[in-house]
Amino acid sequence: MISPSSQHLIVIGGGAAGIFCAVNAARKHPGLHVTVLEKTGKLLSKVKVSGGGRCNVTHACFEIAEMAKRYPRGGHFVRKAFHRWFTTDTIAWFRERGVELATEEDGRMFPVTNSSQTIIDCLMKEVNRYGVEIRMHAEVKMVSPVESGDGPVSPGFQVELADGRLLDADYVCVACGGYPKSRMFDWIRQLGHSIEEPVPSLFTFNMPGDPITKLMGISVPEVQVKVIGSRLVEKGPLLITHWGLSGPVILRLSAWGARELAAGGYRFGIQVNWLPTYSEQQVRERLQDLRQELGGRQVSSGNPFGLPQRLWDYWLGQADIPAGVRWADLPAKGANRLVGLSSAGAFTIQGKTTFKEEFVTAGGVRLSEIEPSTGQSRKVPGLFFAGEILDVDGITGGFNFQHAWTSGWVVANSIRALEKEG
Repeated sequence: MISPSSQHLIVIGGGAAGIFCAVNAARKHPGLHVTVLEKTGKLLSKVKVSGGGRCNVTHACFEIAEMAKRYPRGGHFVRKAFHRWFTTDTIAWFRERGVELATEEDGRMFPVTNSSQTIIDCLMKEVNRYGVEIRMHAEVKMVSPVESGDGPVSPGFQVELADGRLLDADYVCVACGGYPKSRMFDWIRQLGHSIEEPVPSLFTFNMPGDPITKLMGISVPEVQVKVIGSRLVEKGPLLITHWGLSGPVILRLSAWGARELAAGGYRFGIQVNWLPTYSEQQVRERLQDLRQELGGRQVSSGNPFGLPQRLWDYWLGQADIPAGVRWADLPAKGANRLVGLSSAGAFTIQGKTTFKEEFVTAGGVRLSEIEPSTGQSRKVPGLFFAGEILDVDGITGGFNFQHAWTSGWVVANSIRALEKEG
């Protein structure tokens, strides 16, 4: 039961940003009653599945300006917010609660247990420690400011749930994640906020019927992928799947090109440079050298670039190089085809695949309407936003979670419950 004299914060959404906001608000403001409304039957569902069930908590980047460059949308906004709460703060926060993070070679940071349950248990322990109220299956239909002639009065908001229940609150933090469809933002538009139209981000590329999909499961540590006819180009690990191409390089490319690729209906061409450390001329020269060095050996017996053998065999087939041909007898035409396939392999993309549990949306509440250092609406006092509901999204690697922790903490730190007493 809420004390009549206590202030009430309602957090809409039981994901990373919402729970982090709730526990920090309850900790910072002992007189504040905090309620989390979660429309599903699960809390922290993205935390649970992220990083293959390991939870990529943040990224080992400790320069704000550099970190901000990892956000295709919202870089300037997060740069300001990071001055309030940054990666170092996230690492320290979890360490103080007994959770150590380990850094991998690519900078991603995971709990040393390699289990997302460690993060969930830590957060839920804080929920219980500070008496945060959790209401499951509580979908919000509408949030309405309570006004008098002089403006908002306590309670400042009435929150209507889909089942008709009405809740009063002095503050509301919207942290319900991104919505895939524009109409789902209508209840936020009714509060006077503008919405940048949502499109998917962090998706894989579909290539139905392409013969390379027979190599599913093969990964290459570093390739360069360019979207033909655009400025979109990225380097990084690539994974061949039964539906097309995936891996960090594809996910990053999809993030930077989220709007451009959506506008084209996810139909476009790409070039894959499988050997980005070599120039095209260097590949050509290397093949020529091998004619001398390995003249008596079969071209198919081993590839000279350290790539998976199945990928090399695929190239030989695509280049129409006969089985059993020796390096000394490699036809010039076949060698030229190998150079083209390895340096600028062309593929046609016809669609995308998104993963429901790790879905990320580009779009959301327009950032010019939110104060980055507090998370508060510039249109409705007492209304706050945190996490993916904002028009902020990062590339893969822990950047979206760092924005969740930062924005959640910024809102929690900005709530001044006692200011409205009396």
